[in-house]
Parts: sequence; structure tokens; C-alpha cells
Amino acid sequence: MKTLTKFICVSFLALSSVGCTTIDSGSVGIKFLKWSSDSENRGGVVGTCKGWVWYNPITESVFEYPIYVQRKTYEAFVVNAKDASSFTMDPTIAYRLDSEKAINVFMKYRKSLNDIEEGYIRTCIYEAYRTCANQYTSDYLMANRGEFENEVRKRLELSLSAEGFIVEEFTSQITPPASLAAAINAKNEAVQNALKAENKVKEAQANAKIEIAKAEGEAQALKIKGDGEAYYNRVVALSLNQLLVQQYAIEKWDGKLPTYVTGNSSMPFINVK
Repeated sequence: MKTLTKFICVSFLALSSVGCTTIDSGSVGIKFLKWSSDSENRGGVVGTCKGWVWYNPITESVFEYPIYVQRKTYEAFVVNAKDASSFTMDPTIAYRLDSEKAINVFMKYRKSLNDIEEGYIRTCIYEAYRTCANQYTSDYLMANRGEFENEVRKRLELSLSAEGFIVEEFTSQITPPASLAAAINAKNEAVQNALKAENKVKEAQANAKIEIAKAEGEAQALKIKGDGEAYYNRVVALSLNQLLVQQYAIEKWDGKLPTYVTGNSSMPFINVK
């Protein structure tokens, strides 16, 4: 009986001293000793692991980090520009953990990625915004948003890459203070009104040119018509003059033959005096 009891106890201890878990291909496992802080053993970290992982649950544990892209949208940050104007930033970041630096991340933070997002990464984003915004005036920042966001991303990438995080995407919505937004809207409205006025002037000039061309065409048509009528009148007048002379001569002729003939002409000579 004692032998059986001893066997059961040994078997229980043997089974309880073996743990097993799995780490899929989209993650990296960190196997570590629970109670070791030996610097030569990297603070108790045994190493990274994937697939089936066997460990002693009494003295060891396995921590898992996803190494695929994570996306996080933060609540708005408020930062000040160089002239003290307050801007609201709504950032979204897509990043992933560098698997080669997973051990360093675990040794330094010993937290999940969600906790790191709300702590270290959030602080990095805020500092990148704050530092860059202090170098821009309000007007310049609004006129060069792309440049500002590029500077923020460069600073953020530099900070995060040193810790083992790779930035894949970084976007933000920049909201200016209400007074500046009103001034920008007023300026845009003035520009739009100026463009409308310019377009109206161009339209009026175009219409005037059309009217001038139309008037010139009508004048040219009248001139052509007048020249034609004058020519017609001259021809008609000349024809009428000849007919009138003949008619007048006939009216004055007394019906007698001429008393003499000039040359070989056989036409009667009519004296109209």
C-alpha cells in the first residue's frame, strides 16, 4: 500500500512538473524562469520559441507576443504650436514587433502589447507631436500638414525602432483651434469670391468680344449690301438716262425725215432744241 501511494505521488509530481503550450507562426514565445534575475541568463529568459513548447510550470513560464501588424487609434492629443495655438491630433498607428528584438522588449517591459500601446507607444507619439509642433507656427503648420506629419513620423520611427517596434503606417487628423479655423474659412471664402469675380470679368470680356464681332459682322454685311445697292442704282440710273434721252427725243420728233444725213448714217437726226 505504501509503495502504491509513493508511486502515485511521484507520478503526480512528474506530471505536474511538465507543461505544454503552442506558439503559432504569427507569434513569438518567450520562455523564462520565474524566479531568476541572473544577468548572465538575461534576467531569467531562456530564449524564444515556436510550435509546441514544453516547460516546467513550477519554475518556468512562456510569454507570447504577436509579431503581425497591430493597429491602434488613440484618443485626441492636444499640442501647442510655436505661437501657442492649440491643435488637436487624432492619430492612428499600424506597427509590428520586431521578432529579433522580442526578448529585449520582454526583458524591459514584461507586459502585453496592449499595455505597451497604452504606455510607452502612446508617450512616444505624444512627444513626437509636441516636439515637432513647437517648431511650427500655426499658419505654416496648416499650410504644410504633409511636411509636419512626415517630421512626426520620422521622430516616432526613430524612437520606436530603438525599442524593437517597426512603424508600418501613421496617419493623423489635425484640427486647428476654432479661431484659426474660422480665419482659414474666411480666407478660403475670400479666395473663392475673388475667383468668381475674376471669372465674371472674363465672362463679360468674352461676351463683349462676341458682341463686337457680331457688330463688325453686321456692319460688314451692311457695307456689302450698301455697295451692292449703290452699284445697282448706278447701273439702273445709267440705263434710265439713256432711255429718257431716247424717249425725250421721240417726244420731240415731228415725224419728218431729217433734212440732211451726216456721213453714211441712215438714222434720222432729231433736233431737240
